[in-house]
Amino acid sequence: MTTDISLVAQVAVLGKRRAFDELVRRYQSPVRRFFLHQTLGDEQLSDDLAQDTFIKAYTNIGKFRGLASFQTWLMRIAYNVFYDYTRSHKQLADMDNVPERQNSQEIPTLKMDLYHALALLKPDERTCITLQLIDGYDIAGIAKITQMKEGTVKSHLSRGKEKLANYLKQNGYG
Repeated sequence: MTTDISLVAQVAVLGKRRAFDELVRRYQSPVRRFFLHQTLGDEQLSDDLAQDTFIKAYTNIGKFRGLASFQTWLMRIAYNVFYDYTRSHKQLADMDNVPERQNSQEIPTLKMDLYHALALLKPDERTCITLQLIDGYDIAGIAKITQMKEGTVKSHLSRGKEKLANYLKQNGYG
């Protein structure tokens, strides 16, 4: 299997679109999953934000220096895309509910409860929680993606986990 660095070089130096297509195939699911959790299950918005992320990655791939993994670099772009979106659409930053357009019969109860629990978190808490618990990043990785200090990441994780645990206990999960 070709390494990410080799694919990046093929895109940046030789302009090979197929190499970028391979990077998209590798990282489309994690990027989309990140957005699904940030938007509390809004699939259309998640797809739009993921597309914006890959467009920005493609146009800026020459700036990738390999100081972090390609996936970390890409997730940093995704984080910035979401941050920019929330700044320009203030109502998203203060979400209270799962988007109304979702048909609750289509979403299993546990998933719906997870989105309700995530909605209780502040945006930075939700980002840190999903990057750690769902995507498997360690504190250092989350700090690189969000450009927060590790201590700040730990604080967001601690507060977020406490809020999630309380919500889930109150709703019969523990």
